[in-house]
Amino acid sequence: MDDERDTLVMITNNSKRKSKSNYWIIDTLESASFSWIFIDQSNPWKSSLSWLMFFVFTIGVPILSHIVYQCKTCDHSHRRPFDLIVQLSLSICSTLSFISLSSFARKYGLRRFLFLDKLSDVSVKVRDGYSDQLHRSMKLLCAFIVPCFLADSAYKIWWFSSGGNQIPYISNIYISHTLACTLLLSSWLYRTSLFYLVCVLFKLTCFLQILRLEDFAKAFEKQADVGVILMEHLAIRRTLRIISHRFRAFILSTLILVTVSQFASLLVTTETGSLVNISTAGELALCSMTLVSGLFICLRSAAKITHKAQSVTSLAAKWHTCATIDSFDDDVGPTEETPDANISDRANNHFNAHMDSDMDDGEEDELDNTKMVPIYKHTISYQKRQALVSYFENNRAGITVFGFMLDRTSLHTIFAIEMSLTLWLLNKTIGFS
Repeated sequence: MDDERDTLVMITNNSKRKSKSNYWIIDTLESASFSWIFIDQSNPWKSSLSWLMFFVFTIGVPILSHIVYQCKTCDHSHRRPFDLIVQLSLSICSTLSFISLSSFARKYGLRRFLFLDKLSDVSVKVRDGYSDQLHRSMKLLCAFIVPCFLADSAYKIWWFSSGGNQIPYISNIYISHTLACTLLLSSWLYRTSLFYLVCVLFKLTCFLQILRLEDFAKAFEKQADVGVILMEHLAIRRTLRIISHRFRAFILSTLILVTVSQFASLLVTTETGSLVNISTAGELALCSMTLVSGLFICLRSAAKITHKAQSVTSLAAKWHTCATIDSFDDDVGPTEETPDANISDRANNHFNAHMDSDMDDGEEDELDNTKMVPIYKHTISYQKRQALVSYFENNRAGITVFGFMLDRTSLHTIFAIEMSLTLWLLNKTIGFS
């Protein structure tokens, strides 16, 4: 008994230590030396610094660079015919991201916004999983930002170093070009970081609900009261509605802005006489990949949590069916061939073994799978099970955008519309058919 108690205490301490070690990211974001850059609006001084940096790197530097470095007299390799689309696309998306982050920080604070204040109500497994995902999310953020920044750095360093006197400068050419290159790279890094940060935060909040759903699904594998199951699911649905309400404007605006940006890019690059090569359109391609990948993070995260939430309906229906079938088996009673055997348990074991041998590892969803579930028909009546299944069928949970459910079907619809518009535009510009 003492050994078991010591083991439990050790596991709990390790879990707390693990969570605290991963929350250094939150402490860093809230620190005085960093938080005012992106998030903190807690006092007028930090808010002024944050908005000043926003105006400098999102509005001031892009406008000046576009006006000063149009370089119409440069050779073909150093002209920037698509710079207006690049600057507008990045600046608008970063503006939307900054406004969203400022609103989140002012209303909720970072810890409450990421539901860290609710982790005391969930299991240790969910807390540990969320802690690990928090750390991986920061790695994901760096994995998207760093390659884009390095690629843009290589392009701008080449552009300034090889342009020479063709590129406008003030007084000393080396100091002027170095300073301008540094400001442009800082502006690019700032804008892409803002955009990716909101996308990754959305992914992180969705992942917590996935962990909660997976933990919630285990209620069907043990003796649980229908009221407890219902209250837990209502809490998850409420959290999903909160997430949807917080991010719906950002997701919809991002979808519209990225679509407009991509079609504008397609229109100018397919225009007759347009000069398209790696030196003139490289930055445009990098900008397009940045925006599309950020949108992909949001849509994929929304579709994944929606699919997970809707899988609960299938799990509940399967649980209800298994219990009902087992009830009928008990009403019939054991046959002479199997006087002492539990027919339903044998059928369940045979069915699970058969399906496990046919299915490859990792092919099934953890919730919506083909395995039978344990049956506790004597604990929960048929009427309660039927009522619970009816509730799940008529109360689908998931991420919504102004009432529009973001599931896999909606993603297919968005893709079909985008592809149709793309083919139509290509047909109008280059006669594609």
